[in-house]
Amino acid sequence: MNAHTPLFEVRDLRVAFGRNGVFSEAVRGVSLHVDHGEVLGIVGESGSGKSVGMLAALGLQPEGAKVTGSVRFKGQELIGLPRRSLRELRGSRIAMIFQDPLSSLNPVMTVGDQIAEAVRLHNPDFSRKAALDRARDLLALVTIPQPDRRLRQYPHEFSGGMRQRVMIAMAVANDPDLLIADEPTTALDVTVQAQIMDVLADLQSRLKLGLILITHDLGVLAGHADRVAVVYAGQVVEQAVVDDLFARPGHPYTRGLIASIPDMTRESERLFSIDGTPPALGRLPPGCAFNPRCHMAQDICRREAPPASLESGHIVSCHFAFTGLESVA
Repeated sequence: MNAHTPLFEVRDLRVAFGRNGVFSEAVRGVSLHVDHGEVLGIVGESGSGKSVGMLAALGLQPEGAKVTGSVRFKGQELIGLPRRSLRELRGSRIAMIFQDPLSSLNPVMTVGDQIAEAVRLHNPDFSRKAALDRARDLLALVTIPQPDRRLRQYPHEFSGGMRQRVMIAMAVANDPDLLIADEPTTALDVTVQAQIMDVLADLQSRLKLGLILITHDLGVLAGHADRVAVVYAGQVVEQAVVDDLFARPGHPYTRGLIASIPDMTRESERLFSIDGTPPALGRLPPGCAFNPRCHMAQDICRREAPPASLESGHIVSCHFAFTGLESVA
């Protein structure tokens, strides 16, 4: 692998689901990458395809789904890789934190045994005691107090934030190169959200991980991501360095997401929201998928899919990219 090979690279990824022999694409030609030690944020509304795309990239798509394109980890192609080889990568070199820690943890196993199981699965030479010692150290790493006592407790004895820390500990148990966090702060209050993001940021910095943060909240990424990919209706509509994205959002959808972030310095009767709803799978409008919700839409937007334009490393798929920036407050 040469010095310029990304740690993780996705090219033209497509994921389609079928019903009665008719397939509809939930992910439509997504291309992105993350480098060693970099944090990439993937943001979009629920149903935009951001989680489905990353799950499919790791071979975790539902039965019957069609996946095409290219997914490379350290230069190795993952699409078409045998299941056994994918299982060896997942949990060792690539780890994922899933959305709901309570449903991801086994309710009848202690937290210590679950972390130890993840360790021994990829390190068969570890004794049970060595694996439990490692589990205790991992709980301390994610700042869970009294790790010796917590090791012997069950998931229901932990708060939501603590369970999420357990999932993070399990994910980094085998020193992965890439960590994918899928909505790691969902259903947590604001204070706990900040704590979880601080834990992830500290681990990413100390362990030099490549980190992909999947979220519906662009505000979560403002202080943590290096770059951001904005996903709408299964496509990446904008990619940029995080500071440039907030300073010069080129796509109307991105501007809507930024405008919807609560701002305590402004006086307003109600929070901003983007009109309408995302299109249903298999019922995409012609032209630009965002056109029914876009206040800037013209006839060309309803006829032709927009090309991707590149400006100083800032990629935008819009017929009127960067138009109307003066209206962004």
